[in-house]
Amino acid sequence: MRELVYTGFVSLDGVVDSPGGGPGEEHRSGGWVVKDVEFRPEAFSLKGDELEETTALMFGRRSYEAFAPLWRTSEDHAAYKDLPKYVVSATLPDDALVDGWGPTTILRSTEDVAALKQGDGGAIFVHGSAELARRLSDAELIDRYHLLFFPVLLGAGKRLFSPADKAKQMLRLRESEAYPNGVLKVIYDVTS
Repeated sequence: MRELVYTGFVSLDGVVDSPGGGPGEEHRSGGWVVKDVEFRPEAFSLKGDELEETTALMFGRRSYEAFAPLWRTSEDHAAYKDLPKYVVSATLPDDALVDGWGPTTILRSTEDVAALKQGDGGAIFVHGSAELARRLSDAELIDRYHLLFFPVLLGAGKRLFSPADKAKQMLRLRESEAYPNGVLKVIYDVTS
C-alpha cells in the first residue's frame, strides 16, 4: 500500500498558503511565508528531504493549475519533472493537462485516490491543495503530515483541517525541530 503524505506551510491558526501568495489565496495577508518571516535555509530543509522520498505528486485542480506551468520549468523543482502526477478533480478536462511535465492522470473522486493507494509504489506527496487535503483527511486517506508552522495568526484563509464532525484521528510525532526564525517543523504519522 502506498503512503499519502500531505506537506505544507501553515500559520499557527491553521491557514495554508503558497510561499509567494497569489491568486486564490483568499485572504489579505497572502504570501506571508516569504514576506513576513526571516528566511533560514535550515527551516526549509524539509523540502529537500521530501524530494528523496517522493515517487509521485498529487494536487487538487486549483493547485495543479497554479503549480504545473511554474514547476515544469523551475530549476528548484526539476527533480519533480518526470515523476507521475495525479490531479484530483471532477471538473478538470483532459485537454487542460500541462505538456512536458511528466505523466499526469486525473482522478475523478476520493474513491479513485483510495484505489491508487492500494497499488504498488512509494510515497505520494500532496502539495498545497487545501481543499483536497481536507477531503482526504476526512476520508482518512492521509498517512502522514509534513508541516512547517509559521509564527503568524491570520484569522482568514484556506484551512488545512475541516470543521466536520468526524471520528477522532490520532497522530504520532515522528520528528520536530524549532528554528530561530520561529518556524516549527513537525512530522506526524496518522495512527488511527
